[in-house]
Amino acid sequence: MDENQALAAFAAFSNQTRLRIVRLLVVAGADGRSAGAIGEALGDTSPSRLSFHLNQLQQSGLIENRREGRSIIYSAILTALSDLVAFLMHDCCEGHCRVCDQAIALFAKCTGRSTPAASLAEQR
Repeated sequence: MDENQALAAFAAFSNQTRLRIVRLLVVAGADGRSAGAIGEALGDTSPSRLSFHLNQLQQSGLIENRREGRSIIYSAILTALSDLVAFLMHDCCEGHCRVCDQAIALFAKCTGRSTPAASLAEQR
């Protein structure tokens, strides 16, 4: 991730509604959530404002959508989020922090799908 991509992501996060949407989608994992379910979870956002915020997040490269029947399902792009974390942590301890390196490597493996406990131990 370069600095301009990071700036676009941070600009998208600078709005409370968009930050809440991304957090909802991170919890939802690879299955994502429909626009209607996102709107219900937010409660206080009109459909037109929700569309605006979802579009902003898509343009920043943090979320994507797919059609399932009559619904549009939104998902966080977990690799983009892990790249953002890696961008922030890249120079931690002048680039020599084993713990940060391990965290970055684990984030990069995240698929948004549940991982059985045995597989999780193998990833470490």
